[in-house]
Amino acid sequence: MWNYPRPAICEPSNRRIAIIHRGITLLDTSRAWRTLETSHPPTYYIPPADVAMDSLRPNSRRSLCEWKGQARYWDVLIGEETLRAAAWSYAEPTPAFTPIRDYLAFYPEPFDRCLVDGQTITPQPGQFYGGWISQYEAGPFKGIPGSRFW
Repeated sequence: MWNYPRPAICEPSNRRIAIIHRGITLLDTSRAWRTLETSHPPTYYIPPADVAMDSLRPNSRRSLCEWKGQARYWDVLIGEETLRAAAWSYAEPTPAFTPIRDYLAFYPEPFDRCLVDGQTITPQPGQFYGGWISQYEAGPFKGIPGSRFW
């Protein structure tokens, strides 16, 4: 993590990314892009064609990322369960992030299983960031107690 760039970048990833919740596959792709930033595990952005889009509903939440621009959020509905603002996307990202336009990123924490190359990941701590910690990352990670001003 500490050799990841600042400012953040995005790059294509050939890793297989999947989310399974309540026995339903929400997404499965080998066509993700990932964002990298110093002290953060990667966040994966998934093409809409590889997401069960009928499980997503727009949420009114918005946020602003200094690198990517304004994010809009999505609720995920699986069965009777609604996971509020569990995903986000950028309709008009900054020029450096145009490859992830309209791709979807997911907070891993509320889902039963989020996988990178078939291995269950650990969510980035702190419930603010959406990083996915897999066997490929080593911390410490932003989000742990005391890391707010790293």
